[in-house]
Amino acid sequence: MSKHFWENKDFNVFQIDGLEKRMEALISNIRPKFDVLGERYSLYFSGVLGDEFFAHVAKHARRSVNPPKDSWVAFSPYKRGYKALPHFQIGLWENHLFIILAVIYEAPEKAAIAERLLKKKTIFNKLPKDFIVSGDHMKPEAIPLKEAKKLELENLLTRLRDVKKGEFLVGRHIPREEAVKLTEDEFLRLVEDTFDQLLPVYKAMTNMKVAVPSR
Repeated sequence: MSKHFWENKDFNVFQIDGLEKRMEALISNIRPKFDVLGERYSLYFSGVLGDEFFAHVAKHARRSVNPPKDSWVAFSPYKRGYKALPHFQIGLWENHLFIILAVIYEAPEKAAIAERLLKKKTIFNKLPKDFIVSGDHMKPEAIPLKEAKKLELENLLTRLRDVKKGEFLVGRHIPREEAVKLTEDEFLRLVEDTFDQLLPVYKAMTNMKVAVPSR
């Protein structure tokens, strides 16, 4: 690894025209870093949550025409996939890095998950001020959590419960200009801090007991 974990060329992958060429660059530039993160944080989650977690690096295998606009490594306690469960992700869009916890529309228990979060909304008051929330994993835009607490947070959770396509994401977005300045150690500390902060939310989602690491 270089001194800086992420480089501008990693984000520039999403500017490359054509599926084949973009995938070639993604596989050579970004995927090795996702593999490293996958190994590191699958062990982290397995240790802190008590269940074995598995890393799932996006393969974009179903794409035949349109090149991917983002990519990621996801973490879940299911070896064969992650979309049906609340899951953690580290990934890139062209303009930012994301470190998030997500429930997407494929999750069959998302209505129950939303109900748990609605009943325990105060847990969001304990999250850092720079966190964001979103209701669509297919779009790069997000809402600052400090603003969403007024109304959007409850609306997003209600939509997660009531709408088939409803989703919920919470975590950090780091602009590429900041991400490329982070040293490897700084980046890894930021990831672990973000995941530490998200563990109580995951606990509420899954109705499980989580021992949050002390800092």
